[in-house]
Amino acid sequence: MSSSAQRALEYLEQLPGTTFTKLYQQPSTALAIFRRMLPHMAKTLVMAMLYMPTPFSVADLDTWVKPEHDSAQAKERRPALRLNPAFSKSLRQALTGGGNHRSFGVPCTTPDKSSVTIEFLDTFARKQWETILYYVVGSANSALSGGMDVHNSTKKLLENGEFVQMQNGGRQRFITTDGFTFLLQDVNAQIWSLLIVYLQTSETECFMDPVDVLSFLFTLGSLELGTSYSTSNLTKTQLQMLEDLSDLGLIFHPEQSDRYYPTRLATTLTSDAPALLNSSHTSTTTTVSASSNDDLAASANEKGFIILETNYRLYAYTNSPLLISILSLFASLHTRYPNLVTAKITKTSVQAAISSGITSNQIISYLQTHAHPILRRTASMHNAPILPPTVVDQIRLWQIEGERMTSTKGYLIREVGSKEDYEKAVQYAEALGILVKDFAHKQSFFVTRMDQMKIFFANQAQRRKEARERAEASKT
Repeated sequence: MSSSAQRALEYLEQLPGTTFTKLYQQPSTALAIFRRMLPHMAKTLVMAMLYMPTPFSVADLDTWVKPEHDSAQAKERRPALRLNPAFSKSLRQALTGGGNHRSFGVPCTTPDKSSVTIEFLDTFARKQWETILYYVVGSANSALSGGMDVHNSTKKLLENGEFVQMQNGGRQRFITTDGFTFLLQDVNAQIWSLLIVYLQTSETECFMDPVDVLSFLFTLGSLELGTSYSTSNLTKTQLQMLEDLSDLGLIFHPEQSDRYYPTRLATTLTSDAPALLNSSHTSTTTTVSASSNDDLAASANEKGFIILETNYRLYAYTNSPLLISILSLFASLHTRYPNLVTAKITKTSVQAAISSGITSNQIISYLQTHAHPILRRTASMHNAPILPPTVVDQIRLWQIEGERMTSTKGYLIREVGSKEDYEKAVQYAEALGILVKDFAHKQSFFVTRMDQMKIFFANQAQRRKEARERAEASKT
């Protein structure tokens, strides 16, 4: 199960049982959950039980599952198991094509006046999605986005998901740690991460029906790319979603039109197929030496564009300004060619990324996820790791090295007076929560704020003065 599917499944598991009952009424939802959310063993068990007239006995189940993998919950649910009736009915309809439920959309029977091709939909989806990523990375590029700006609702969605944080009254935008995590994911995982936030906020802020929202998302994952679908069977909530999903690049909905087109971002929601086919990750016109040109050309449409060497040099076969911007977050860029960028993983670049909120594991995960197919084949042939182990270990060590010592701005106070005065000052600073370190053997201490300590010392001096005056008055 992929990470994006796991994230969606975790969200579904938090929903109440009544929501599941309503969701399972739609065959498209049952099919999407079966295809995308369940591990292979669960799929096998579901298919075995789907057409059983009676519950699945535990004795039969024990022959399928090893004892050490039998959970405590399963042992308590003796002596038989059966599928949810609504789920099994909808899944049978989805697999056999029965019923008149229109769960998989209503294709338009009349041709569209404007020609909408798959190439157009891919371009539209890529521009919309990369515009969002540029907004997150903080380096908007009008040439890439075609002058498009991120819609206000999408900006709000990114803020609600804590991918970006607005400061100074909304005038400055900063990427959060979750934002870096979002950028370093593959596109499918990015989409589901944003959709989970959309699901969480649609009910509380937009008062949408969560069942309608989920059903429509699962329906989109079952639609056919390049086909137009009618809006006639959509609910009020789903009609409202068209505009939001269009801003995300999942749907192309022409203005004043009663039809919509799902893009590849939408049709791959419930599959493991790439969400942005033939993106600018890897160029088919990469120019390299003759000995390796055939291998790179054959890998043009495969996933991955990064080659990392043991000397920390990095070669990224891409001409995407967005991907280059992401690489610059943790690597030092050296040279840029038409279809190739050279960079180097350095201590300075890694620690700069870590200080911005990126972790070493995130960097390693990104490099491994986007490793060039040549690295994957070589690793498979020699039964070796995809990335050089020395580089991976060093990236982690650089993070550990940075965590050994932290700097704190403040003030060192010394020569306070007597030991009693020193102890009172330290106790006062500790009570205020501004004490960082106490050097008792030197009678000095370090604090983060000095204004409160100035008031304390002034009061102490005033008390000593008054005490001296009283002492002198008593003598006379």
